Amino acid sequence: MRISALTMLMLAAAGMPPAAADTLAERANRGLVEVITGSTFGSSARMAEDLADVLDDGATRRVLPVIGKGSLQDLVDLKALRGVDLAIVQTDVLEHVRTQRLVGIEGSLTYIAKLYNEEFHLLARGDIRSVADLAGKKVNFGNQGDGTTVTGPRLFELLKVKVEATSYGQAMALEKLKSGQIAAMAFVTGKPATLFSELRAQDGLHFLAVPLKSEIASAYIPARLTAEDYPALVAQGGVDTVAVGMVLVVANLAPDSERYRNAANFVEAFFTQFPKLLEAPHHPKWSEVNLAAELPGWRRFAPADAWIKRNGAASAVAMSEDQMRDVFVKFLDERSKVSGNATLSSEQKDQLFAQFKRWQDGHDR
Repeated sequence: MRISALTMLMLAAAGMPPAAADTLAERANRGLVEVITGSTFGSSARMAEDLADVLDDGATRRVLPVIGKGSLQDLVDLKALRGVDLAIVQTDVLEHVRTQRLVGIEGSLTYIAKLYNEEFHLLARGDIRSVADLAGKKVNFGNQGDGTTVTGPRLFELLKVKVEATSYGQAMALEKLKSGQIAAMAFVTGKPATLFSELRAQDGLHFLAVPLKSEIASAYIPARLTAEDYPALVAQGGVDTVAVGMVLVVANLAPDSERYRNAANFVEAFFTQFPKLLEAPHHPKWSEVNLAAELPGWRRFAPADAWIKRNGAASAVAMSEDQMRDVFVKFLDERSKVSGNATLSSEQKDQLFAQFKRWQDGHDR
């Protein structure tokens, strides 16, 4: 008869013999990988929970989500904290810490897969009608260590709008915004964000559009917040914004270590059982994932690279190219209709889709 982990813990509390206690520890740590994410208000925590739901069998593999402080701090923790094996982080933050040489990850950190996109949410008071209206006003970019502290200031710099930055946690920032103590709050998270789910029209808040200037389009992908995402905050037609990619990265693990073998085992299970993540009630963002997509300038974790080569890129794609093109063209047509601009020609659509595919496949940033 198999003894449950709870029973084993009760036996330990009652004076379990040392040998039995060792067996409990071995079972609890068998195949263990720890995945650090952003806060519970963000989507990465939910994605890690999905991974644990599908891959953690309680016997040969354990997936333990760890709530972190955001992409910037998570990269520090991935390098410095004992036991943290994987992290889900923003691609722009990953590039930021490398170019600024903040963490010392050059040549060591590898990635398993590019994941989904997280949208840039800019929530403002009712009297603020555009990003330009925020000049000189207080805008919150999250706690120190939050990935939004990289994305937000970068976008405002590209837009040439100077603001007074604050650094409250996202939940506190929302209260400050409601009371009028700040003019707006920025939050990078997958839509729809649970933090905004309880807001109502009478709260007097709304999302601001992010102008898609060429400098921004070269660094981020166009995105839209819709009335379906936020019925009380977005009118029909939606609000244009941008999105940043998320990536699953691995600590610098010794190839002959148990942690490395556990990470390799995780990769095999993750890639093989990926279709299960596309099923409800898992986060809808899994439908955006192309496991075969590359991350320019970074090495893929060897077991992940071997799996892709062994099984072929086609088996790792959640959406066919024809399906992706149909969605992309509908997006362009809808955007032209809402903005009042002329509808793009088929040739222009083909050119934009080719550019999008290069970005999606990792050949263009």
